Amino acid sequence: MDVLRTPDERFAALPDFPFEPRYVEVDSGDGGRLRMHYVDEGPSNGEVVLLLHGEPSWSYLYRRMIPVLVDAGLRAVAIDLVGFGRSDKPASRDDYSYQAHVDWMWAAIEQIGLADLTLVCQDWGGLIGLRLVGEHPDRFARVVAANTMLPTGDHHPGDAFLAWQKFSQEVPMFPAGQIVNGGSVSELSTETIAAYDAPFPDDSYQAGARQFPMLVPTSPDDPAASANRAAWAALGRFEKPFLSAFSDSDPITGAAEPVLREHVPGARRQSHVTIAAAGHFLQEDKGPELAEAVVAFVRANPRSE
Repeated sequence: MDVLRTPDERFAALPDFPFEPRYVEVDSGDGGRLRMHYVDEGPSNGEVVLLLHGEPSWSYLYRRMIPVLVDAGLRAVAIDLVGFGRSDKPASRDDYSYQAHVDWMWAAIEQIGLADLTLVCQDWGGLIGLRLVGEHPDRFARVVAANTMLPTGDHHPGDAFLAWQKFSQEVPMFPAGQIVNGGSVSELSTETIAAYDAPFPDDSYQAGARQFPMLVPTSPDDPAASANRAAWAALGRFEKPFLSAFSDSDPITGAAEPVLREHVPGARRQSHVTIAAAGHFLQEDKGPELAEAVVAFVRANPRSE
């Protein structure tokens, strides 16, 4: 496996991102090792909130949420997926699969030593995170799903997703920062857009970002469909607190919210929230509001000892 590593100077002086970079190494799957970056802020003995990003962002997406969580006494951990942010980037699209992403994230959670997690997941953060909740329910104390789903390939993915998938494969240059900007209700600053472009010095670093849309199960015989069906069935038995915190302006994932609320037993007694005036990247539009909803959810559902 040929692996690229974004130079550190690309991440110098990012606006509103003063967090110390931390790293763990995981098995690449071919006998090598991959370095994964994460942010770890707040008290070491605080309850852990695991923040998982999606396509084509990185832990920078959670910069306005982390201080709110830490001020509430929580430990905020945001991990960059392989191929994104400051994590290593396999250079071939063939190196990426849904299963590989699940394995890499689980290995990072194990390496960091995280337990009793409150998962906050958006976009692919949910495709990976909800899969892990289904496969390792004992490791998770609570879940907050925000603009995400666990697709099995058994239902039509929706015209908005198919349009995004087509765009992602045909656009000559993959403009990560502009994609985040376009998926937000608010207009991002030039500096913020540049921060989302920082992980990708050129197109050779974007194999993971290019491949991600093609890994979403859209047919029943997709390679990830069977494992996702099993995890979806497990979520149907998940009794721990489960909160939906979707935005009001996301055409891609909006239809998933009522499905999750109905399917997951732990969702049925919760005061679900809708984040107003926010798009797909609701962390950009209303990060502090989403963080405050997470804090309220944790406090309203104390962990069973």
